[in-house]
Amino acid sequence: MSPATVFILAIILVALVFDFINGFHDAANSIATVVSTRVLSPTAAVIWAAGFNFIAVFVFGTAVAKTLGAGLVDIGIVDANVILSGLVGAILWDLITWWLGLPTSSSHALIGGYAGAAVAKAGFTALVFPGKWLSTLLFIVVAPLMGLVLALGLTVALSWLLRRARPRKVDGSFRILQFFSAAAYSLGHGTNDAQKTMGIIVGLLVAEQARFVAVPLPALHVTTLQEIPLWVVIACGAAMGLGTVSGGWRIVKTMGQRITRLKPFGGFCAETAGAITLFVSSHFGIPVSTTHTITGAITGVGAAHRLSAVRWGMAGRIVWAWILTIPAAFFIAFLCYVLLHAV
Repeated sequence: MSPATVFILAIILVALVFDFINGFHDAANSIATVVSTRVLSPTAAVIWAAGFNFIAVFVFGTAVAKTLGAGLVDIGIVDANVILSGLVGAILWDLITWWLGLPTSSSHALIGGYAGAAVAKAGFTALVFPGKWLSTLLFIVVAPLMGLVLALGLTVALSWLLRRARPRKVDGSFRILQFFSAAAYSLGHGTNDAQKTMGIIVGLLVAEQARFVAVPLPALHVTTLQEIPLWVVIACGAAMGLGTVSGGWRIVKTMGQRITRLKPFGGFCAETAGAITLFVSSHFGIPVSTTHTITGAITGVGAAHRLSAVRWGMAGRIVWAWILTIPAAFFIAFLCYVLLHAV
């Protein structure tokens, strides 16, 4: 096996490391509500979420993976250095924001990093525009707003329907229902987020397919972006599941406590609204931010009670981190490609 082939395999490993980091960075969002409402302990919650994150890759299609593989960057200019630089840009930004406890989007970090590396190699003509860029950028705004509106509407509707019910009975019922809403949200997270790394890995294998013609492992010889090999699906799902189990408690605290206080009723509404948003976007192959989605939903629950229930200062800080994610990952990946190319 040539050194170049080993280098490509090492990049696949880096991609799986990104999925692992995505697990403890983004997947923390899928347990924040159920932990903050004390329906599940942190340990039980991460195991619950990790299981459904893994199952999701087999339940839904791979439309999002195909978008990342061919809908954003011209596959003709993609090579090992572009993929590696994009991953490094995304990973570094993820680690910086994880350390600061900011729930930014690993998805947008990956998209920004991938674009930055491609532009460093071939200029802005490397981007497939409009392609899937229009829907991806539009959903930076649409996804959290959709989560907010759905959660707000669900909270108001259920509050009215249950207005005569005893508070203790309502709390007990929604403690049980939150098991299902948390599972649904984790399914949505797994189907949207794990697919992004699948698309990057398949894009790399297709771009470098000539190197794997004579390799004794035929599974590595991928010639089309339209089919995602089963081993890629399993590897990405497992990496994200393991990342979830590793935890992301800094971000859990921000999501579950600092934006607004949640009870099981509110946690159910937020998770259900977030899950619906993710299912819809995944069906149409739009790579959205699961972080943005659940943050919007949690904010909607708080605003349904009263606007002062939302800590708008913390929400504003999070929004600024969102705005900076794609440009920051783009810039880091751009520099990384320039350095790799110079070596």
